[in-house]
Amino acid sequence: MNRRDFVRSAGAASASLAFSKPECLLAESATSDGWRTFEVKTRVEILQSSGATRVWLPAALSSKTPYQKTLSNEFRAEGGTARIVEGRADGLGIIAAEFPAGVKPVLTLTSRVATRNYAVDLFARRRAESGNRAELEHFLRPTKLLPTDGIVKATATEITRGAKTDIEKARAVYEWIVDNTFRDPKTRGCGRGDIRFMLESKDLGGKCADLNALYVGLARAAGLPARDVYGIRIAKSELGYKSLGTSSENITKAQHCRAEVYIGGYGWVPVDPADVRKVVLEEPPGNRPLDDEMVKKARARLFGSWEMNWMAFNFAHDVALPTSAGAPVGFLMYPQAETTDGRLDSLDPDSFKYEITSRETLLRTADGSRTTR
Repeated sequence: MNRRDFVRSAGAASASLAFSKPECLLAESATSDGWRTFEVKTRVEILQSSGATRVWLPAALSSKTPYQKTLSNEFRAEGGTARIVEGRADGLGIIAAEFPAGVKPVLTLTSRVATRNYAVDLFARRRAESGNRAELEHFLRPTKLLPTDGIVKATATEITRGAKTDIEKARAVYEWIVDNTFRDPKTRGCGRGDIRFMLESKDLGGKCADLNALYVGLARAAGLPARDVYGIRIAKSELGYKSLGTSSENITKAQHCRAEVYIGGYGWVPVDPADVRKVVLEEPPGNRPLDDEMVKKARARLFGSWEMNWMAFNFAHDVALPTSAGAPVGFLMYPQAETTDGRLDSLDPDSFKYEITSRETLLRTADGSRTTR
C-alpha cells in the first residue's frame, strides 16, 4: 500500500461509517444466559536449566469485569518457591517462581474462572458516567510498543476525521483496522505489537497482539481510553466459528489478545478486529472475502461483543518480571523464564516446554439446568 492509498483509505473509513443496527449483535452473543466455569491448568518445565532458574506465568485476571470472575489461582513450584505478584491498575497477576541450581524447574498453575458472553448495546445509551479518572488516564498513556505521537497520531487523526462522537471515532478505527490489515500466518506466536513499525513500514500484517494493539494505540491517539486484554481461548465457539475456538482440551497454542475501548455512557466496550481477520483467513474453506456473509456477521458482532469461550489474563504493557535480570516484556501472555545464561525463548520447544489444558466444570444439561463434571 503506498502512502497516498494509505491516507485515502484512512479517511474513507470514517467517511463511510454505517450505523445500522446489526441483528446478530446481541442475539448471537447471548447463547448462554449465565456463567460457565472452567479449570485451566498450566505446567511448565525448563528443559535446559543453568544455575538458578526463574519462571513467570500470567495468572487469571484479578480485576472485576462483567465477563469474567476469577475464582482462584493455585500454584506449585516443585523444589522451589513461588508467589503471586499483583499490579492492580492492569488486573495483572504474575506467578513468580524461583528454583535453585540442581533442581529440575517445574511450575504448575491451576486457574478457575467463571465467564459469560458479553455485549454492549451501543444503540441504547445507558447512563451519563464519567468513569474513574485515574483509570481512564492510565489507559490513555503511551507505552514502548504503543506510542501515541508521530505517525500513530497522524494516522488516528486521518481515520477519525469527520467523526463527531466517541462511538463514531471508536467505530472508525475498528473499520479501518478490518479494511487495511491482514492476518499473517508466518508471524511467531501472537506477534510483537510494535505499532509504530507497522505504520512506518506499511506492513500491516500480523496476529492478534499486532492488530488489536494497533487498534488500542490508534484509539488512544484519538483521545479514547483503550486497552489490550491478553488471554487464552478455553473452549470451542458456540457461534459456529471453527477458527474462533479450541478443538480439544489442549489449549497450549490458543493464546489470544482482545481489546476494549471506553465510551462515556456505555463504559468499557469489547472489540476484536483481529478476530475478523482470523475469520477471513482461517474459517473453512479459508481466504474468505470481506463481503462473505460469515465475515460480515463476525465484523458486526465483534464491535461491541465477545463470546466468552476465552479467559483474560491482564491489560498490562511493559511488564517488569519480578527479580528478573532482563528487560521488561512488552506484554505477558506466554510463560517466561530465565537462567543464569539469560532469558529463554518461550516459543522454543527445545529449551522451554509447557502444556495448558482447559475443561468446563459446570455444564448445561438438555433441560437447561446445570451440573458439575
